[in-house]
Amino acid sequence: MLMPHPAVLRGLLAEYEAAAADEPVDATGRPGPRTRDLAYTLCVSTGTRDVRRALETARRHLADAPAPPAPSAPATPPAPVAAGAPAGVAD
Repeated sequence: MLMPHPAVLRGLLAEYEAAAADEPVDATGRPGPRTRDLAYTLCVSTGTRDVRRALETARRHLADAPAPPAPSAPATPPAPVAAGAPAGVAD
């Protein structure tokens, strides 16, 4: 079975957890629409039919995936060119 890229799965998991924590339930006690949409997407992405199984499968898949790369340091911006100085173009 195909599985989404770990970065995509991490994002879905984070979005689902945030929505489940922040979005109020509706009048019937069901999760809100964003939480339901993310639960569906997680189920499709993990080949499951129940959000609890989808969460377990996603977490297990992420535990086996390589760790995400550490954020790289921002590149050093080029030094400003003084007014009237050559711009580095050969004559």
